[in-house]
Amino acid sequence: MSIEKTVLERLNKLPVEKRQEVLDFVEFLETKTRKKRPRRSLKGLWADLGIKITAEDIAEARREMWGKFPREDI
Repeated sequence: MSIEKTVLERLNKLPVEKRQEVLDFVEFLETKTRKKRPRRSLKGLWADLGIKITAEDIAEARREMWGKFPREDI
């Protein structure tokens, strides 16, 4: 007997809520086996906009963001 027939026979014996769990698991396996597309660089996304972000710009943004964050005295 083929795997597909065996799975279907056993699936048909399960209660409805367990069938839903089987479906959820199959969908999980599908997402796990999909080929992942390489991520695009953010620089490439804004390259034609003329935006230039320097290390100092990033450091300043960090200071602004974390400057008033409460600190524990050690």
